[in-house]
Amino acid sequence: MGNSRYAIPLGRATVEDEIKRSRFITTLDRADDPDSARALIAEMREAYADARHHCYAFLVGPPGSTGTVGMSDDGEPHGTAGRPMLNVLVHSGLGDVVAVVTRYYGGTQLGRGGLLRAYSSGVQYALSEVGRVEKVELATVSLRFNYTYVEQIKRLLPDHEAALVHEDYGAEVAFRIDLPTERVEELTRVVQNLTNGMAQIG
Repeated sequence: MGNSRYAIPLGRATVEDEIKRSRFITTLDRADDPDSARALIAEMREAYADARHHCYAFLVGPPGSTGTVGMSDDGEPHGTAGRPMLNVLVHSGLGDVVAVVTRYYGGTQLGRGGLLRAYSSGVQYALSEVGRVEKVELATVSLRFNYTYVEQIKRLLPDHEAALVHEDYGAEVAFRIDLPTERVEELTRVVQNLTNGMAQIG
């Protein structure tokens, strides 16, 4: 499938669980960049301002990638919240995703193992509830060619998931098209074969 096409959250999911009187509220959403992840974290801090902890993890980019990630235990013992949450996200099959687990302390210590399970399971629960949609990275390509090939090129665009976004008819034909990044090389080859190498592609 490649990194230009992958699953992301369709929208927001919020789930809640109670463990030994501690209340765990997990909010999971799409994060196209670190700023949008931080915006959700700030929103949850404001929405649940009286909660003791707002632990989070986010992954920006394709599923399983760790190039752009963030996490925080937010006052929980080191390694008991943010890291296990991120581990669940990395193996979730989703990209561009952020999770915030808000905890209202219930008076009973859960221990390291209990915290690890609570924060991991909260994210797993939210993942089971969120819808998924495919994200496709698009490239814009310009084509210039002789009028002879107009209809033939228009007919081949759908085969490459290409959308014609602008067309200009002057001394020659100019098309601007959007298509998945992974299809650019293939379309270039097909158009050059069709026009005997006379098309200008950029």
